[in-house]
Amino acid sequence: MRINAKPFVEIRRELHKIPEPGFAEFKTQRFLLDYLATLPQERIKIKTWRTGILVKIKGSNPSKRLGYRADMDGLPISEETSYEFRSTHPGFMHACGHDMHMAIGLGVLTYFAHNQVKDDLIFIFQPAEEGPGGAQPLLASEEFQEWRPDAIFALHIAPEYPVGTVALKPGILFANTSELFIDLIGKGGHAAFPHTANDMVIAAAHLATQLQSIVSRNIDPLDSAVITIGKIEGGTKQNIIAEKARLEGTIRTLSMESMQKIKSRIEALVRGTEAGFECNATIDYGSNYCQVYNNEDLTREFMNWVQEHNTVTLIECKTAMTGEDFGYFLSEIPGFLFWLGVNTPYGLHHAKIEPNEEAIEVAIQVLTQYLTWKTS
Repeated sequence: MRINAKPFVEIRRELHKIPEPGFAEFKTQRFLLDYLATLPQERIKIKTWRTGILVKIKGSNPSKRLGYRADMDGLPISEETSYEFRSTHPGFMHACGHDMHMAIGLGVLTYFAHNQVKDDLIFIFQPAEEGPGGAQPLLASEEFQEWRPDAIFALHIAPEYPVGTVALKPGILFANTSELFIDLIGKGGHAAFPHTANDMVIAAAHLATQLQSIVSRNIDPLDSAVITIGKIEGGTKQNIIAEKARLEGTIRTLSMESMQKIKSRIEALVRGTEAGFECNATIDYGSNYCQVYNNEDLTREFMNWVQEHNTVTLIECKTAMTGEDFGYFLSEIPGFLFWLGVNTPYGLHHAKIEPNEEAIEVAIQVLTQYLTWKTS
């Protein structure tokens, strides 16, 4: 069973040109719908949900539904690749492989639109994975619930693995994650008269340092957690004491208990900052994603199938502190997510990432063969 992947490489390039933010994937949705309209329609049903799409391919004698999810949105990153097909949307880029994920999904869907299997297949093109989070509301929607799969699968590109490799493990694969936004409001003033003001740049600097003590001193050393402050903003001019400052970061843990503990400690430290620097503070946790927990039985079954069929190199990988809202699907529906090797020196969310497009054919082959076997 050999699939011509060239059309889907071209589709990936077209999608790469039009990255869009979460719940604003209007061009992306239109592109996907236009392509779906070119396929044989006798077994296909299509629904839209906000900027997402659900596609059902009817099986010949269905006893279950199997789902595949591809995410759709881009990132607010200015592209620095060498591509001729760079983003046409200034300040936005497909820097996390969602263009690859969609192209692979269309390749698998196209195969089954022409080659019917016994069970129903549900293809989910999900918006807003990068934020504010599309999986949780999509999961709760009437559109999804009507076609709710009995098992669900997804993949994510992995820059560090060579093409021809898939990597996964049973159990927890990705971490629980939470965004973190802290705003501090004090009293501005002239740099020559610091005693008349409450300097929020100094308050933010102290707080950023204190936050790094939480993991080292409040979390079990045998657990894993990360607090990263990726951005600090404060002040307007070098000789003006800043009235406001903002810290933006992320929290990642391998247990919900640790997530709750970290948030409790953050709130205590922020209250201390308010008292110590005579300021007011607010905390916003933004988007929160639950862990990606691969179903033990289905994951082992897939890993054994890969080894028996020798289609790709299989790696049983370690847990990563990456976040993915596919975890919400897996919290209710058994399934798994796997890494797909794309062999590029630049990591996810990097402005120069250029995934090897040969991985598109690899993924389409693996998924069509596995789903054919799974539905036989």
